Amino acid sequence: MEKEPITLNGLNKLKEELIYLKEKKRPEIVAAISEARSHGDLKENAEYHAAKEEQSHNEGRINEINDIIARANVIDITKMTNDGKVIFGSTVYLENLDTGENINYKIVGKDEADLKQKLIYFQSPIGKGLIGKNKNDLVEISTPAGIKNFEIKDVKYV
Repeated sequence: MEKEPITLNGLNKLKEELIYLKEKKRPEIVAAISEARSHGDLKENAEYHAAKEEQSHNEGRINEINDIIARANVIDITKMTNDGKVIFGSTVYLENLDTGENINYKIVGKDEADLKQKLIYFQSPIGKGLIGKNKNDLVEISTPAGIKNFEIKDVKYV
């Protein structure tokens, strides 16, 4: 069982999701199954089959979250000394040298990654290209959209 790095915030979000799925979603699904069962013949009962399928998805996600938590290697970046190096959990402030655009990313684990929130997976092309680099480094990263050139303006451990 390989350990998976995760930020403290990411672990807390997974725990919240797990509580929601177990304490709120699971009873709702059980009630829906019970209601559908009361309608009679289960062979042609679409509501019953839909509720059972939803139950299967919910239990699968619960098992997945339990597995992630069991394998979690929690990294609390705030307790580390910031030497300007890009590491897992750090927030990197970049300037795209091709467009002049300023952007920042937080480097996180697989289950936390969300590009809309500027959370990138450490194994993604950009994540891999940034980890190990330092403040003021020029970085060339090969992405599916082509080669991108960045200057690392700042690195924060927040």
